[in-house]
Amino acid sequence: MVGFNRRFAPQVQKIKALLAGVTGPKALVMTVNAGAIPADHWTQNLAVGGGRIIGEACHFIDLLRFLVGCPIVAHSRIGMEAATGDTASLQLEFADGSIGTVHYFANGSKAFPKERLEVFAAGRVLQLDNFRTLTGYGWPGFKKMNLWRQDKGQKACAAAFVQAVAQGGPAPIPLAEILEVSRIAIDLA
Repeated sequence: MVGFNRRFAPQVQKIKALLAGVTGPKALVMTVNAGAIPADHWTQNLAVGGGRIIGEACHFIDLLRFLVGCPIVAHSRIGMEAATGDTASLQLEFADGSIGTVHYFANGSKAFPKERLEVFAAGRVLQLDNFRTLTGYGWPGFKKMNLWRQDKGQKACAAAFVQAVAQGGPAPIPLAEILEVSRIAIDLA
Protein backbone atom coordinates (compact mmCIF):
# COMPACT_ATOMS: atom_id res chain seq x y z
CA MET A 1 0.00 0.00 0.00
CA VAL A 2 1.13 3.50 -0.83
CA GLY A 3 -0.65 6.45 0.76
CA PHE A 4 -2.12 7.87 -2.44
CA ASN A 5 -4.81 9.40 -0.27
CA ARG A 6 -6.45 11.89 -2.61
CA ARG A 7 -8.31 9.16 -4.51
CA PHE A 8 -10.11 8.41 -1.19
CA ALA A 9 -11.27 12.01 -0.61
CA PRO A 10 -15.09 12.30 -0.52
CA GLN A 11 -15.26 14.86 -3.33
CA VAL A 12 -12.94 12.76 -5.51
CA GLN A 13 -15.23 9.79 -4.92
CA LYS A 14 -18.13 11.99 -6.08
CA ILE A 15 -16.17 13.01 -9.21
CA LYS A 16 -15.42 9.34 -9.94
CA ALA A 17 -19.14 8.48 -9.60
CA LEU A 18 -20.15 11.33 -11.90
CA LEU A 19 -17.54 10.33 -14.49
CA ALA A 20 -18.81 6.74 -14.49
CA GLY A 21 -21.68 7.88 -16.71
CA VAL A 22 -19.43 9.66 -19.21
CA THR A 23 -18.24 8.02 -22.38
CA GLY A 24 -15.30 9.35 -24.33
CA PRO A 25 -12.04 10.93 -23.30
CA LYS A 26 -11.62 13.50 -20.57
CA ALA A 27 -9.23 16.42 -20.06
CA LEU A 28 -7.95 17.00 -16.53
CA VAL A 29 -5.90 19.87 -15.13
CA MET A 30 -4.42 19.67 -11.64
CA THR A 31 -2.77 22.85 -10.36
CA VAL A 32 -0.66 22.60 -7.24
CA ASN A 33 0.62 25.81 -5.65
CA ALA A 34 3.17 23.85 -3.63
CA GLY A 35 5.27 26.73 -2.37
CA ALA A 36 9.03 27.00 -2.23
CA ILE A 37 11.26 24.69 -0.21
CA PRO A 38 14.98 25.55 0.00
CA ALA A 39 17.37 23.59 -2.22
CA ASP A 40 19.19 22.22 0.86
CA HIS A 41 16.00 20.77 2.43
CA TRP A 42 16.06 16.95 2.67
CA THR A 43 13.05 16.57 0.36
CA GLN A 44 15.00 18.23 -2.44
CA ASN A 45 17.87 15.73 -2.13
CA LEU A 46 17.26 13.08 -4.80
CA ALA A 47 19.14 10.41 -2.83
CA VAL A 48 17.31 11.06 0.45
CA GLY A 49 13.90 12.64 -0.25
CA GLY A 50 13.58 11.81 -3.93
CA GLY A 51 12.74 15.37 -4.92
CA ARG A 52 9.29 16.89 -5.02
CA ILE A 53 8.07 15.26 -8.23
CA ILE A 54 8.71 11.76 -6.85
CA GLY A 55 7.74 12.63 -3.28
CA GLU A 56 4.74 14.91 -3.80
CA ALA A 57 3.63 15.23 -7.44
CA CYS A 58 3.19 11.44 -7.51
CA HIS A 59 -0.05 11.96 -5.55
CA PHE A 60 -1.51 14.05 -8.37
CA ILE A 61 -0.36 11.65 -11.09
CA ASP A 62 -2.19 8.94 -9.13
CA LEU A 63 -5.28 11.14 -8.73
CA LEU A 64 -5.58 11.67 -12.49
CA ARG A 65 -4.86 7.97 -13.15
CA PHE A 66 -7.64 7.03 -10.71
CA LEU A 67 -10.19 9.41 -12.21
CA VAL A 68 -9.53 8.40 -15.81
CA GLY A 69 -9.51 4.72 -14.87
CA CYS A 70 -7.09 3.46 -17.51
CA PRO A 71 -3.32 3.26 -17.99
CA ILE A 72 -1.04 6.17 -18.79
CA VAL A 73 0.52 5.46 -22.19
CA ALA A 74 2.75 8.54 -22.59
CA HIS A 75 4.14 11.25 -20.35
CA SER A 76 6.38 14.30 -20.59
CA ARG A 77 7.66 17.18 -18.52
CA ILE A 78 8.33 20.85 -19.08
CA GLY A 79 10.15 22.54 -16.23
CA MET A 80 11.50 25.93 -15.32
CA GLU A 81 15.24 26.27 -14.92
CA ALA A 82 15.95 26.18 -11.18
CA ALA A 83 18.30 24.42 -8.79
CA THR A 84 15.40 22.47 -7.31
CA GLY A 85 13.50 21.58 -10.51
CA ASP A 86 10.24 21.75 -8.59
CA THR A 87 8.27 24.07 -10.85
CA ALA A 88 7.07 21.93 -13.74
CA SER A 89 4.14 20.90 -15.89
CA LEU A 90 3.66 17.16 -16.29
CA GLN A 91 1.66 15.94 -19.28
CA LEU A 92 -0.08 12.57 -19.25
CA GLU A 93 -1.78 10.69 -22.08
CA PHE A 94 -4.13 7.82 -21.25
CA ALA A 95 -5.05 4.66 -23.17
CA ASP A 96 -8.63 5.89 -23.76
CA GLY A 97 -7.48 9.15 -25.37
CA SER A 98 -7.87 11.24 -22.20
CA ILE A 99 -5.22 13.82 -21.36
CA GLY A 100 -4.06 15.25 -18.07
CA THR A 101 -1.72 17.95 -16.90
CA VAL A 102 -0.26 18.36 -13.44
CA HIS A 103 1.02 21.89 -12.88
CA TYR A 104 3.33 21.53 -9.88
CA PHE A 105 4.52 25.02 -9.03
CA ALA A 106 6.87 26.12 -6.26
CA ASN A 107 6.92 29.77 -7.30
CA GLY A 108 3.43 30.97 -6.28
CA SER A 109 2.00 32.99 -3.43
CA LYS A 110 0.97 31.42 -0.12
CA ALA A 111 -2.17 33.59 -0.32
CA PHE A 112 -3.40 31.52 -3.30
CA PRO A 113 -5.12 28.15 -2.64
CA LYS A 114 -2.85 25.12 -2.75
CA GLU A 115 -4.73 22.59 -4.91
CA ARG A 116 -7.28 22.88 -7.72
CA LEU A 117 -8.57 20.13 -10.00
CA GLU A 118 -10.60 20.73 -13.15
CA VAL A 119 -12.18 17.91 -15.15
CA PHE A 120 -13.60 18.58 -18.62
CA ALA A 121 -15.79 15.83 -20.08
CA ALA A 122 -18.75 15.50 -22.45
CA GLY A 123 -19.48 19.24 -22.51
CA ARG A 124 -19.38 19.48 -18.72
CA VAL A 125 -16.85 20.64 -16.12
CA LEU A 126 -16.13 19.69 -12.51
CA GLN A 127 -13.96 21.99 -10.41
CA LEU A 128 -12.54 20.98 -7.04
CA ASP A 129 -11.06 23.80 -5.00
CA ASN A 130 -8.63 22.87 -2.24
CA PHE A 131 -10.60 19.72 -1.32
CA ARG A 132 -13.36 21.85 0.18
CA THR A 133 -15.64 22.94 -2.67
CA LEU A 134 -16.67 20.81 -5.65
CA THR A 135 -18.68 22.64 -8.31
CA GLY A 136 -20.35 21.11 -11.35
CA TYR A 137 -21.00 23.04 -14.54
CA GLY A 138 -23.50 21.40 -16.88
CA TRP A 139 -23.94 18.23 -14.77
CA PRO A 140 -27.62 17.20 -14.63
CA GLY A 141 -28.64 16.85 -10.99
CA PHE A 142 -25.31 18.05 -9.57
CA LYS A 143 -24.24 21.60 -8.82
CA LYS A 144 -22.12 21.67 -5.66
CA MET A 145 -20.65 19.64 -2.81
CA ASN A 146 -19.12 21.68 -0.01
CA LEU A 147 -17.29 20.38 3.06
CA TRP A 148 -16.93 22.17 6.38
CA ARG A 149 -13.27 21.15 6.52
CA GLN A 150 -10.74 20.18 3.92
CA ASP A 151 -10.60 16.40 3.42
CA LYS A 152 -7.78 15.02 1.26
CA GLY A 153 -8.75 11.43 2.06
CA GLN A 154 -6.04 10.51 4.60
CA LYS A 155 -8.40 8.89 7.11
CA ALA A 156 -10.36 7.02 4.44
CA CYS A 157 -7.10 5.81 2.87
CA ALA A 158 -5.83 4.44 6.19
CA ALA A 159 -9.24 2.90 6.97
CA ALA A 160 -9.34 1.16 3.58
CA PHE A 161 -5.91 -0.33 4.24
CA VAL A 162 -6.83 -1.53 7.75
CA GLN A 163 -10.09 -3.02 6.45
CA ALA A 164 -8.28 -4.88 3.65
CA VAL A 165 -5.77 -6.34 6.11
CA ALA A 166 -8.39 -7.23 8.73
CA GLN A 167 -10.81 -8.82 6.26
CA GLY A 168 -8.26 -10.22 3.82
CA GLY A 169 -9.74 -8.35 0.89
CA PRO A 170 -8.05 -6.89 -2.16
CA ALA A 171 -5.58 -4.04 -1.84
CA PRO A 172 -7.33 -0.65 -1.74
CA ILE A 173 -5.10 0.49 -4.63
CA PRO A 174 -4.20 -2.17 -7.19
CA LEU A 175 -0.48 -2.95 -7.18
CA ALA A 176 -0.28 -2.46 -10.96
CA GLU A 177 -1.49 1.15 -10.54
CA ILE A 178 0.97 1.85 -7.71
CA LEU A 179 3.85 0.55 -9.84
CA GLU A 180 2.66 2.45 -12.93
CA VAL A 181 2.33 5.77 -11.11
CA SER A 182 5.65 5.30 -9.28
CA ARG A 183 7.52 4.47 -12.48
CA ILE A 184 6.08 7.52 -14.24
CA ALA A 185 6.88 9.82 -11.30
CA ILE A 186 10.48 8.57 -11.36
CA ASP A 187 10.65 9.11 -15.13
CA LEU A 188 9.34 12.66 -14.75
CA ALA A 189 11.61 13.62 -11.82
